[in-house]
Order: sequence, then C-alpha cells, then structure tokens
Amino acid sequence: MLPLITVLGCFLLYFLGYKFYSGYLSKSIFQLKDTRGDTPAHKFNDGVDYLPTKPAVLFGHHYASIAGLAPILGPAVAVIWGWLPAMLWVVLGGIFVGCVHDFGAIVVSIRNQGKSIGQVAQDLLGPRARSLFHTIIFFLVALAMGVFVIVLAEMFSADPKTKLAPVPSPAKIEQTEAKLPSIKEHTHPSEVRVETSSSPIQLRSHFPEAVIPTAGIMIFALLVGWLHYKKGMDLGPLTFVSVALTLVVMVLGMNDSILTWTGLNDTARSPGVPLWKIILLLYAFLASVTPVWLLLQSRDYINSFLLYLGIIAIYLGFFKGSIFGEFSSFNAEAIRAEKVDMDIIPFVFITIACGAVSGFHALVSSGTTAKQLDREIDARAIGYGAMIGESLLGLTSVVACTIGFASATEWSSFYKSWSGIQGLAPSVGAYIYGTGRFISQLGFDQGFAQGFIALVVVSFALTSLDSATRLLRYNIEEIADSINSELVKKVLGNRYVSSILACVAIGFFAFLQIDQGGKKTTAGLALWKLFGTTNQLLAGLSLLVVTIYLLYSKKKTWTSFLPMVFVLTATLWAMVVNFYDFLFSKSPSYLLAGVGGVLIFLTLWLLIEAVLAWRRFSKA
Repeated sequence: MLPLITVLGCFLLYFLGYKFYSGYLSKSIFQLKDTRGDTPAHKFNDGVDYLPTKPAVLFGHHYASIAGLAPILGPAVAVIWGWLPAMLWVVLGGIFVGCVHDFGAIVVSIRNQGKSIGQVAQDLLGPRARSLFHTIIFFLVALAMGVFVIVLAEMFSADPKTKLAPVPSPAKIEQTEAKLPSIKEHTHPSEVRVETSSSPIQLRSHFPEAVIPTAGIMIFALLVGWLHYKKGMDLGPLTFVSVALTLVVMVLGMNDSILTWTGLNDTARSPGVPLWKIILLLYAFLASVTPVWLLLQSRDYINSFLLYLGIIAIYLGFFKGSIFGEFSSFNAEAIRAEKVDMDIIPFVFITIACGAVSGFHALVSSGTTAKQLDREIDARAIGYGAMIGESLLGLTSVVACTIGFASATEWSSFYKSWSGIQGLAPSVGAYIYGTGRFISQLGFDQGFAQGFIALVVVSFALTSLDSATRLLRYNIEEIADSINSELVKKVLGNRYVSSILACVAIGFFAFLQIDQGGKKTTAGLALWKLFGTTNQLLAGLSLLVVTIYLLYSKKKTWTSFLPMVFVLTATLWAMVVNFYDFLFSKSPSYLLAGVGGVLIFLTLWLLIEAVLAWRRFSKA
C-alpha cells in the first residue's frame, strides 16, 4: 500500500499548493487585476503573435508547450538514484520553485508589454544582461530541441532488429524473478524485447505506429484553426470531433496491415533515423513561420486533451492495480545504496528539469503565452496551474519507472548503471512500458496501451519542438534588433530567415556525434546533461529577473529569491563538474566542454550585472 499512500499524499500537496500558495502569490505578491483590455494581447493584437485567447484554449496551448518530452524523460533517468529523491524534487520543486517561476515569468512579461524574459532583463538589469540572456537562451533551445529530434527520430523509425519479443506477463516474471525469461521471437509492432538475464533488459524504443496519428493531428489542427478563427465555428463541436478523429486514427495507425502497407515497420522501406531528423526539422520550420492560430495553438489545444486523457488513464490504472495488490511496491530502493557513475547531489536537480522547474517555461510564458493572455487574473490558472499539471506528468514518470516494472529484478536489470540506461529513447521506452502496464488494468490490451502512450509522448515532444523553434526565432530576431546595423535587422528580422537559422542550430546538435570508446555515437545523454544545466541556469536567472522586478515594485521578494538561490547554487555546481568531465573523461568532448565553459562565464557575468542592478534599486 506504500505506493498508493505516497501518491495520494502527493495529490494532497498539489491541492494545498494551488489553493493556498498560488492564491497568496496572486493576491499579495503579484496583485493581479481582473480587467479585460489592458493586456498586451489586446494592446498589440496583430493576429499572428499577439491574440486575445480564451483561457481554456490558452491553457491547453501553454500546457502542451511546456509538458513535452522532458518531464517524462528526466524522471525516467533520475530514478536510477531511487524513487524518493525524484519524487520529492518533482512534487516540492514543482509547487515551490517551478510554479512560482512560470507564474512570475508570465506576470513580468504582461507588465512589460509582452516582452520576452530576455528583453525584460534589459529593462531591469541593463543592455548587457539582454545580450547575455539571448546567448544562454540560444544554447538552451538549440540543445533541448536537438535532444528532442534525436529521441523522436528513433521513436518514429522502424526497429533495426525488426523482431521483437512479446510483453511477459507479470505473473511469469514474478515466478522467474531470479532469472529473466528467455522469450521466443515475435513480430508484432507494439511489443517489447526482453533479453536473457546475462544482459540488461532492453525495453522497446521504436514506435512507428505513432507516425500516422501524429500526421492526422496536424491535419485536424489546421482545419480546427481555420474553421474556428476564419469561419467562426463554435469550438465545442470542433473539439469533440477532432479529439474523436484523433483516437480513430490512432487505432488505425496501430493496425498491422496499415503499417505493412506504408512500410513504417519495415527498415528497408521506412525512413531511417537521419531522414526522420530532416523531416522533423522541416516540420519545425513550417510551424515556426505559420500564424499562431493556424497550427501551433490549435494543435496544442487538441494535444492537451490527449494528455488529460493519458494522465487520467495512467492514474486510474495505477489506483486500481494498487487497491487490488498488483502494484504493492516500488521495485526500487527509496534511496539507492549502491553508488552510480554520477552523484545524486547536485545531479538529481539537473537531470529532472521540466517536471520540477524549467527555464524553457520562462520562454513559453513570456514568449507566446503572455502575448495571448486575455486578463491578468488568468495568469494564476495558466502559469501556476499548468505547472502543477506538468509536475503530475513528471510524477507519472517516477511511478511508472519504479512501480511499473514487474519486479525488482527487472528494474535493477534496466537501471544497472548510468551507462546501462542505454540512451534516452530506451528511457522513454521504460516509461511507456510502465504506463502501459497501468492502463492495462482498465481492461485494455497492453500493446494497445503502450501504443496510446507512445502517441501521447510523441505528440507532446512535437508541440515542444514547434513552440521552441518559434521561440528560438524570436530570440534570433531580438538579437538582430540589438545590433546597430539596418541590414542585419532587415535580414534576420525576416521570420523565414530567422526560422532557417533556428532549425540549423537545432540540427547541429541533433546530428552531433561524440566518441565513446573509439566509436562514434549520438551525443544523447551528454547533450541531456548539458541541456539540464543550461535549462536550470535559465530558470535561476528568470527567477532573478522576477526578484528584481518585485524589488523594483516594492513587493516581498522571498517567494522568488529563495528558489533562485537554490537553483543557481545546484546548477553552477553541476556545470563545473560537467565541464571537468567533458575535458578529462576517457572520451573527452572538447566541443561540449567549450559550450559548458562559455555558459559558466556568461552566468557569472550575468550575476555580477544582477548584483549591480540590485545595488542600484536598493539605493533608489
């Protein structure tokens, strides 16, 4: 019963955090207004980036943009240190750090004409701070989306081994806990490969059946955006029809005959990983240059219902299985006694970025959400509330990647060591495997349940990819605007040119390979470590901007100041360790060490700028 009691306790903390702490922030700290017409969405309405939006639609867009692959992937890796540190950071970090960060970023932006966090930094800290922010943001988005492209390309591609083993029943695994079963080969595309006990368990990381429904969602989103905004059709019927069609296409996409006809499950006919990377980058470019109402907003809105449905199904299955004794233990230590390759402190706070606190959220909050907010008071539900929702998603990852394994032997086989995690895509496979077992408790076939969760994961990774590419485009345009050259402003200010540059930067990291033991391999886990530190760095600096804003506004600063100090301390610690490892490990990466060193330098410089600004405001 321990897992059930623990998760219910987390739910209670979420409820108390939203009801009382977000209310305190809204009324006493940010003092939000309940008037319509004075937000940037109304003042600068251009129908492309600035657009007053219904709270329900904007919540879905914001939630889908922040709740991408990262809140699943981070905890799926971090449980290697045990379930308790991951759960505490996801829940308490979300309530007291991440929610404050997202809420504050929206408020600061709408109070500054919908400017991005980098532009607000210039107003509060000076012009040098703006340039420093822009450089950090550039690296953050390019790194993060490079990782997303790597994982998505592998998930979309057919399994190169083609032959997969069926999911072993929990009963069978428990009967043979001392030795993992040897399973006959099978070819169903929704099943999992498990090796014998001589090797770590290998969970499936290829889900080509997600391709067809993903394409369907894009088509439905374009139709919904056009019919709602151009033809004035009511959003309710459009929502029902689009979500229903998405589920129908999902079922069709998992059909063996359709997969065979399209060749998606055939390595000889399906696009390989490199080609999928190119396709994803082309999609990111198109999503970046289209009006926000046509694709980005409507697709995120439809996707949000998939996420709601997925989270509800995961927790219902978990609760049912827990009550009837199927999920009675975590199958992992609370805090792992055996030392792994990386120290739990500070790296648990870095590995789990989204799900607890994420600097990327500041870009979404100030880059797109603040430009669409109808009323100031909506910032509470969208900023604080959506982050609670993402923390709930992160909690599903902690639970699925511990309780979701059929036995302690199976869990320890997969999480044998840091290198034994086998890469980022298999970690997502662990999440899909665990959540598939949860949903199967509701009477669904486990293969079908895994296919559904794979679609949810892919859909939200794509929403982050297209939103982030647009944000990187904004960042490049803002950099151009700060350069004293009309030619540069004209060229880089063009959304097509800036979008191409954004995709090139993302593609650089997506195709980057590093040397591991004399073998060239994708820089997935190395990039994730660098992304984690960069992401948390931006989160700490965004909290710094919120703190300076509160100081300037003569309001209490402790709600953002204390989280800022904690996040920056842990992040700088991890950055220094990473920098040393990139330089002096058995397989050094001087490129990643250079990026890490530049980020450390920029951070220290920006902190000096912040101290000087703090002194100026204090004297004033």
